[in-house]
Amino acid sequence: MVRAIVGLWRWRRNPLRRTTDLVEAWLALVGLVLSLVAAPLAGDVVGTIAQNSLQRSVRDQHRTHHLVEATVIKRLNRSPVESDPESPATRRRQSRVLAGWTGPDGTTRHGTVLADLGSPHRGDHFALWTDEHGRMVPSPLDRATATTHAVLAGFGAAAVTVGLIEGGRRLIVWRMVRRRYARWDQAWDKAGPDWGRTGTGS
Repeated sequence: MVRAIVGLWRWRRNPLRRTTDLVEAWLALVGLVLSLVAAPLAGDVVGTIAQNSLQRSVRDQHRTHHLVEATVIKRLNRSPVESDPESPATRRRQSRVLAGWTGPDGTTRHGTVLADLGSPHRGDHFALWTDEHGRMVPSPLDRATATTHAVLAGFGAAAVTVGLIEGGRRLIVWRMVRRRYARWDQAWDKAGPDWGRTGTGS
């Protein structure tokens, strides 16, 4: 793209300049301008939409998810298991236990859960996220993570926009080159039979 833009200046009054050379250089310049304008705009729009949506989800989850105290009834495995290493909030060692808890609506529930306890014993307490009826749910999304996802979505949209613009430019140039070669083939077919003959063109 940069070479074509530089060529826009070089081809201005060059007697060897073809129309396609000038068009190709202008396409590169237009593509660059569109990338500089459209990509940030697309990133901002998508990032803003994602941020609003994710922050709304954060508010909804914090309203509907409740942190309750669960009690270990029985340990179900002999050794702790590692939690998801991608989740900063759950990097502690966890153990699978049978636990009991009371939901926000007063419902008593029991179930198999992963407790944030390295060596759980009967009667140990730990925190557990539930919905309004005491059913287990994942921990709610935090605002910082939501913002990070929104920023990544914005950068992704900007990159896709640049890719589409550059892809469109390359497609147009490719079609121009094919037409140019087709015209050369036609001209060669006309001149070929008389090529090298004395008096050709006279």
